Amino acid sequence: MKVIDIESWNRKEHFEFFSSMKSPYFGFTTEVDVTKAYENAKKNGYSFFAFYMYRSMMAINTIDELKMRILDDKIVLFDTVHVGSTIGRADGTFSFSYFEHSDDFQVFNNRLQEQISTIQNTTGLGINNDVLPLNHIRHTTIPWNSFTTILHPTNFDPKECIPKIAFGKFSIKDGKKMMPVSIEAHHGLADGLHLAKYFEEFQKQLDSE
Repeated sequence: MKVIDIESWNRKEHFEFFSSMKSPYFGFTTEVDVTKAYENAKKNGYSFFAFYMYRSMMAINTIDELKMRILDDKIVLFDTVHVGSTIGRADGTFSFSYFEHSDDFQVFNNRLQEQISTIQNTTGLGINNDVLPLNHIRHTTIPWNSFTTILHPTNFDPKECIPKIAFGKFSIKDGKKMMPVSIEAHHGLADGLHLAKYFEEFQKQLDSE
């Protein structure tokens, strides 16, 4: 973990400006091509959900601005951010989950499957998001529908700084599987450029073997 020197930081004014707002989050939704990723997942017997979640985390961990957090009025850059996600149950409810990221897909998938198995045998929201470490990313999935926008609940807390990513149901367009993805981040820490870099890297990850 590295503490950012705010006084010499080229985003000092951006941070101060957006941090004065009650709701400093911003974001947008776009589509990614998951054709190859879906084929690779099915060919290898992997859960598609696990596969694209892993690829998303690999992309997130290449973008410093999405690994920055506000901690005790300081800006810190974490070496690695980990996985927070909603997991659905057969009864229609969901629970929060958390596990540590790994660059090894098999390790990542095993940790995810352990969370899924545990959640299927519990009730309620599970993990309290307020006590999770700051260095994680919040994911949610809307597997029933595609979407062009999404609204997340918020506490209107200017120090809330964990990025939020939402995945939707893919649709077939010109023979390609296109999946909507929404990302939101604290505007004092990240701009549209950094979110665009995430999508660029995410697409590369999805297209890789």
